[in-house]
Amino acid sequence: MKNTYVIAEIGINHNGDIGIAKKLIDIASLSGCDAVKFQKRNPDICVPEEQKSIMRETPWGRMTYLDYKHKVEFGKDEYDEIDRYCLARGIAWSASPWDIESLKFLTQYNPPFLKIASAMLTNDELLEQSVATGKRVILSTGMSTVDEIDHAVSILRDAKLRYSNPNQLALMHCNSSYPAPLNELNLKCIQVLAERYPDFEVGYSGHEFRLGTTVSAVFLGASIIERHITLDRTMWGSDHMASLEPQGLIKLVKGIRELEESYGNGLIEVTDSEVPVRAKLRGS
Repeated sequence: MKNTYVIAEIGINHNGDIGIAKKLIDIASLSGCDAVKFQKRNPDICVPEEQKSIMRETPWGRMTYLDYKHKVEFGKDEYDEIDRYCLARGIAWSASPWDIESLKFLTQYNPPFLKIASAMLTNDELLEQSVATGKRVILSTGMSTVDEIDHAVSILRDAKLRYSNPNQLALMHCNSSYPAPLNELNLKCIQVLAERYPDFEVGYSGHEFRLGTTVSAVFLGASIIERHITLDRTMWGSDHMASLEPQGLIKLVKGIRELEESYGNGLIEVTDSEVPVRAKLRGS
């Protein structure tokens, strides 16, 4: 079994604080994750018009939903610092662009991949332009029908040929509930995606409370794993409750690496450690 690529999704769990972002990067690096991931959007474009003026209570006082989304959005100064800090910590970073402007913003850096959120699976232009960057593109499939996934895959395939993108595309099985109920995880879909789209790498983006289910996803064939992380699940914000705290992330990555080491090749044979035991108990 090859090494699983583990992405620690910071998303917006930094709550607009670069200090919190750095602490989460430290945790991901210490845990042995391969990358951290943020979310990048232009709130003026991404927030629906009917929601922009809705008032919301926040840690910074009462403000409109649009003002809140701007409050937690990192700009160039923060991403310059993230880029520098991740390099120093020896961990890769990327972000999920939610609009074309944000995609162009991210291309000024050198992320090893671009992750498209489930919410953007039906955004044909964003899918195509992401592939056009020449980067590896990973797409989550939460809250989507088979027809919608088929269509997104066709967009990605066509763009890969048109722009001669050399990187393998990837799909992530996902349940978009926060947190996701165990009886709705449907992990068998990992194998279904692999069979239906054999030219795509397949991974798993989990929003459940448990760790064992995510490790099981690796056993079922997921070669990319993504989980949200937080300093504390009780922190203010929409994604913290469905995120892993530091100890949980450490245990998860350890569990994945232990599975990789123990998976084996499927050949039934006497192992090296069994040879002296066999000689003692059987005499040969």
